[in-house]
Amino acid sequence: MSLYSKRGVSAQKEEVHEAVKKLDQGLFPHAFCKIYPDYLGGDDAWVNVMHADGAGTKSILAYLYWKETGDISVWKGIAQDAVVMNLDDLLCVGIYDNIVFNSTIDRNKNLIPGTVLEQVINGTQELFDTLKTFGVNIHYLGGETADVGDVVRTVAVNGTMTVRWPKSKIISNDKIAAGDVIVGFASYGQSSYESSYNSGIGSNGLTSARHDALSKYYAEHFKESYDNNLPEEVVYIGKDKLTDDYPLGGEAYTSVGNLILSPTRTYAPLLKQLLEDHFDKIHGLIHCSGGGQTKCMKYLPGNFKIIKDNLFDAPPVFELLQKNSGASLKEMFEVFNMGCRLELYCPPEAAATMIAAARQLNIDAQVIGRVEAAAQKELVIQYKGEEIRY
Repeated sequence: MSLYSKRGVSAQKEEVHEAVKKLDQGLFPHAFCKIYPDYLGGDDAWVNVMHADGAGTKSILAYLYWKETGDISVWKGIAQDAVVMNLDDLLCVGIYDNIVFNSTIDRNKNLIPGTVLEQVINGTQELFDTLKTFGVNIHYLGGETADVGDVVRTVAVNGTMTVRWPKSKIISNDKIAAGDVIVGFASYGQSSYESSYNSGIGSNGLTSARHDALSKYYAEHFKESYDNNLPEEVVYIGKDKLTDDYPLGGEAYTSVGNLILSPTRTYAPLLKQLLEDHFDKIHGLIHCSGGGQTKCMKYLPGNFKIIKDNLFDAPPVFELLQKNSGASLKEMFEVFNMGCRLELYCPPEAAATMIAAARQLNIDAQVIGRVEAAAQKELVIQYKGEEIRY
């Protein structure tokens, strides 16, 4: 059993998928989000999408960092995580504008004061203000903040996005076909709209990231930060503290806390441009969130072999996590994005256009793989001399 499973979480969410398998799959079963008829407006030419997600257990890392350093601004990053995990899923079905957002914050009031809530709420609005300058308009309509200390150890920061969108402008993934190439967009570095280096960690696999990287110090001093029923051998098994330095390469260093708390990058400024200017060339979009590099398998419209043989070199944060956990590459690619959190499927001749648009925003991009015909769904990752099959 993997460390991830021993900690009571699942990268593939098998039980969740089993629980919802009888629900309506929507108009486009292979699309990244469920898409429904226009119940809000009653127009057959439009569709409705409502999407819920959040920052997950990354909020616990923010709690630890805030307690250890006193830096309350870290909570603004958690606000961004909760927004982007919704927004970038919507981007993958072609939606990028005129979106309604409601936040849901559950807290233990004895540990999470109102000043933290202010950081989360104000950080949410600040992100929306930034996105508006790129023509991505999200309307913040409030939400629910509940004091539920009997349920939540520290705080859970989540949200819901709702939108009405033209049916003709949906990316359903149904156009993915043999012969397509996969353009990957880096999750790390510093884009033109980010104020500092982004490690690329995103908001998935943070239970593993936290316990694999951080030392027993946190188990001893912050018992509220983990499930006390977990076996000791999987709780905070790393060597580091959040304030420790970690090399980025050359003479550059950052803290472990900065690496694993980097706010999730949104690709909204890039995808708004690509969806407006090159919609017909985009056959599919996959957000490599829960499930990492294996996420694409869930949304293929048929039996294809996906070959990823030119992925980015994993940035330092994933080297840190693998070094501490001893996890295999197979498990790392299943849990983490490994430096590539967005995949775009398109004809080979369109790839250069997509890559050039990303680089204009200082986002690294390259063709990371291809789609081949197959008798059954298969994913092959070739990375640094190792071949991994799923």
